[in-house]
Amino acid sequence: MLACASIPAGVYGQAVSSSAGNRTPLKVAPRMEPAPTAEISFGYRLHTDGWSAYMDYGMMRSSETKDKDKFYNTHILQFELSEKKHPKQEKLTVQDMGGNTLGKYVFGKINNFYAVKGGYGYRKMIAGKPDPGSVSIHWTSIIGPSLGLLKPYYLNLDGLSGANGSIKYSDDTRPKFLNQQLIIGGAGFSKGLSEMKPIPGAHFKTMLHFDFAADKHTVLAVETGVDIEYYAEPIPILYNREAQSYFASLFMSVQFGKRW
Repeated sequence: MLACASIPAGVYGQAVSSSAGNRTPLKVAPRMEPAPTAEISFGYRLHTDGWSAYMDYGMMRSSETKDKDKFYNTHILQFELSEKKHPKQEKLTVQDMGGNTLGKYVFGKINNFYAVKGGYGYRKMIAGKPDPGSVSIHWTSIIGPSLGLLKPYYLNLDGLSGANGSIKYSDDTRPKFLNQQLIIGGAGFSKGLSEMKPIPGAHFKTMLHFDFAADKHTVLAVETGVDIEYYAEPIPILYNREAQSYFASLFMSVQFGKRW
């Protein structure tokens, strides 16, 4: 019995020795970089009826565990400043007899129209991979309130006495306002600021977002889509064009920022 008991012990000792001698080195798993949970970015949009500059603050919900690697799926808070221009408006240049530029103006323009917008939306990846260095395509929709700002457009006129005067459009000033022989240019952005009229409204935009960022902590994208706005009253921009309460435009934008 003693001999039998010693056999397993010997065999076991050889197995341990053999196992120790041929031990395979353990593989250390690469350290996973945590996915970003927030982002901030800035962009510029060129519309078919104007322009806008905007800032996005994005949030990735940590509860979306199934999409933890798709950090591009983002809830967005957006702040935007824009200017609407009538598609038919045209800027003219006034020159003296020597060819020197006296000023520039838009003939027949009676108001500048700006808008301050706030919005909430969601950006979801629909194609591509979230790997660094690859291109991904996203669908984004944003909706929110808009505050329109209507500012009178002033023109500098060459008076009969040679003194310059600035006027805005009205029934009384219409003959001079539309007389190109008297106009020497626009009065500038600051003229009429104190007369701005607020007009409440709302906006909605939907777009394709193409992300070209080289790493997870950079925002570099191009967007293209449709922007729709509605205001509580018609917005007159050109004297000979019907004022309208709604605007619809196509746009393209560039966007850059960072994630963390």
